Amino acid sequence: MAEEKSELRIYNSMTNEKDIFKPKVPGKVSMYVCGVTAYDYSHLGHARAAVSFDVFFRYLKHLGYEVTYVRNFTDVDDKIIKRANETGEDPLNLSNRFCDEYDLDMTYLQCESPSRVPRVSTHIGEIKDMITQIINNGHAYEVDGDVFYAVEKFPSYGMLSGQRLEHNRAGERVAVDSRKRHPADFALWKAAKPGEPSWDSPWGPGRPGWHIECSAMSACYLTHKFDIHGGGIDLIFPHHENEIAQSWAVDNESNVSYWLHNGHVTNNNEKMSKSLGNFFTIRQIIERYHPLALRHFLISAHYRSPLNYSVAQLESSSDAVYYIFQTLQDCKDTLSSLQQEGTDEKKKVPQLEEAAKECIKKLQIEFQTKMSDDLQTPVIITGALQDALKYINNSLKKLKKKMQKRAQLQLIESLIQVEKEIGEVLDILGFLSSKSYAKIQSQIEVEKDIGKVLGSLGSFPTNSYAEVLQELKDKALKRAGLAEDEILSLIEERTQARLNKDFAKSDKIRTNLTAKGIALMDVGNETIWRPCIPSEPLVAEVVQKAPIVEEKQPTPPVKQEGNGPHTAST
Repeated sequence: MAEEKSELRIYNSMTNEKDIFKPKVPGKVSMYVCGVTAYDYSHLGHARAAVSFDVFFRYLKHLGYEVTYVRNFTDVDDKIIKRANETGEDPLNLSNRFCDEYDLDMTYLQCESPSRVPRVSTHIGEIKDMITQIINNGHAYEVDGDVFYAVEKFPSYGMLSGQRLEHNRAGERVAVDSRKRHPADFALWKAAKPGEPSWDSPWGPGRPGWHIECSAMSACYLTHKFDIHGGGIDLIFPHHENEIAQSWAVDNESNVSYWLHNGHVTNNNEKMSKSLGNFFTIRQIIERYHPLALRHFLISAHYRSPLNYSVAQLESSSDAVYYIFQTLQDCKDTLSSLQQEGTDEKKKVPQLEEAAKECIKKLQIEFQTKMSDDLQTPVIITGALQDALKYINNSLKKLKKKMQKRAQLQLIESLIQVEKEIGEVLDILGFLSSKSYAKIQSQIEVEKDIGKVLGSLGSFPTNSYAEVLQELKDKALKRAGLAEDEILSLIEERTQARLNKDFAKSDKIRTNLTAKGIALMDVGNETIWRPCIPSEPLVAEVVQKAPIVEEKQPTPPVKQEGNGPHTAST
């Protein structure tokens, strides 16, 4: 892709403005993103955060930056211990299993592996060292084996969220620990309890609190001064607020330049919550929809805006992905049959069609300007990219007609270059170079070891356009409750009805299939089928019952300045 340089601006939750991005070290970017607590299958909220920051990671690399991207796993936590007690499983074994499941989900969603993926259990030493520093600097205190951070010692507490200590009303949701000096003080270290994993420490056996882990692990790999810290909007308070306080207590010059937060996922315009049981896991969705359809859906709204989950929107994304790959496959097929003709003459073609030049220029400029304006992915997938796909389809129609040889060669070269430009955009958005969803699943069934399969992904071939299309068709068949043989039989029945001039029956067959998301298309003397958006109203659920997934903390009131995610209805 030609360089159409635009100054990168990203929305900074600390300033409530779009700030010009300037890394601390020219040419290099350091980024830390809070990962999942591994005690269950990951849900759409986790998927949104992962895909949002994956797109950012890819775009930063496209801009030429050397990126160190760190995303942690929380594998020591109250929720993990509670779930392990319920299942009778060792807590670390349980969390390790769900770390693997999360990595598998990320593979399906085409998220590139971060540079580092630290876990709490393997960084206990770094965490204890940081807690010791905080105590020695007079910002924490020990009580009965627990260590608490003294929030009143940090004069700027609330600088990110707008939460002020004088506004905190203790005891409204959780009983206040009377041992705390201030109700808002939070645990850095928790004294061991029977049946819980624990490690020796200067304060007795125990385990880390939630917030300290990210301060310690980000400092371990990026130091106390780095460029970007990201996560879901619900992490602004208390998690990220407490991270700032902890890091300052160790190094009062600690600094994160940009705080990025993605918006909530809602379900049919209602916030997903444990009380409603309306969470869907990534695995539940991709059981019925192609992972690339889910990825498309996740970037179809701006990353800071609330994203409403609905089956209708998933169907729309699935249809959009099918259109993209069908267009690219049609282009590949046509070029394969025509490119060999006139190979010697090809060098004589002076330039691309003017329409192709304009199409490429528009796509380049829109991609660079919109992505550099706080990652406006919805504009990219609905704007010039669609115009470029339309150009390909219109050009393929022209090539079916009789043309002068020179005009034909010029059009072929134009198609090659437009397709190349589309491919670069799709690659940065994470839609190309996918691995076969079905092949990975099959291999896991054989190996019975997700980690082993993930470690061998390099040997898996990359999906062709045709293979992605077939996987999309397979998912459509599953949603329709039909086998392909049944559709082929109905096509034969419809063909016979048309020969018998029974057009009512012919139309009924087509209409019934369209209602189920299967479109029949008459091409020449044959009829083919492809997935489509079902014409009948869709049910809101993709599974019988969604799992209950708990959030770590409710989101409190936050700053109201600006037009960023804090003012959005969630």
